[in-house]
Amino acid sequence: QVQLGESGGGLVQAGGSLRLACAASGRIFGNYAMGWFRQAPGKEREFVAAISRTGSRTSYADSVKGRFTISRDNTKNTVYLQMNSLKPEDTAVYYCAAGTPPYRSYLLINGREYSDWGQGTQVTVSS
Repeated sequence: QVQLGESGGGLVQAGGSLRLACAASGRIFGNYAMGWFRQAPGKEREFVAAISRTGSRTSYADSVKGRFTISRDNTKNTVYLQMNSLKPEDTAVYYCAAGTPPYRSYLLINGREYSDWGQGTQVTVSS
């Protein structure tokens, strides 16, 4: 099991940027594929971005492609989500998640593939 803690959320105007961070502890961070999900009020949780164990592969939801960038620093046990050109529809609680992939370059896209979740950080984008 790995413990996850998100930070970096807040209130930003449309068109602005935020950088979320998720710090992990408890296990060898490099063994985990990581992902970001979000949940807006009244909506189901949705996939945002995923990154493989070494960071060599990434995947994004169509709604954030070209605006968001996921990255990781295995020396700091941290995964990041750089969010640019934010829109009001990006408003949600953002969660990071960790899971054990079957091989090193595998990406975990489905939330059910993740075993550990953070508490979430609120991102609010005003129009």
